Amino acid sequence: MAKPAKNYRPDGVTTITAHLSIRGAAQAIDFYKKAFGAEERSRMAMPDGKIGHASLKIGDSIVYLTEEMGDGKSPATLGGSTVTLAMYVPDCDATWKQAITAGAKEIMPLQDQFWGDRWGVVADPFGHKWSISTQKEELTPQEVGERAKVAMQNAPR
Repeated sequence: MAKPAKNYRPDGVTTITAHLSIRGAAQAIDFYKKAFGAEERSRMAMPDGKIGHASLKIGDSIVYLTEEMGDGKSPATLGGSTVTLAMYVPDCDATWKQAITAGAKEIMPLQDQFWGDRWGVVADPFGHKWSISTQKEELTPQEVGERAKVAMQNAPR
């Protein structure tokens, strides 16, 4: 017999959790394990064997994913995505190398940024974008603003 829930959300799940629609969800799970060290928490297969729902843990975060179906279109079908999943890791250089080795493509190079992070963006083979960051400096909003002015003055036009 099912027990009543003791919390309004499952253990380990935060208020907002990414839920990705992917063409090739089973292959995506394998990629996320190789690229980001994802741990597979659960997988529910549909009668045709495709992924109806899966739950992964990356660092301290949960990501849900499903095979593309119905209105849940994947970036592959839509021709891209406007969403970037922002990920903080202890060593962004190591995670970057791991992701590229696993098959991610560089979108924006990994480099030190004016806001105090070492940061870059990759796209996974399924069309989802991921920023990979490590905070290097703790800056006040004023310091970030001052650095932003300098960065924008020196930006290529």
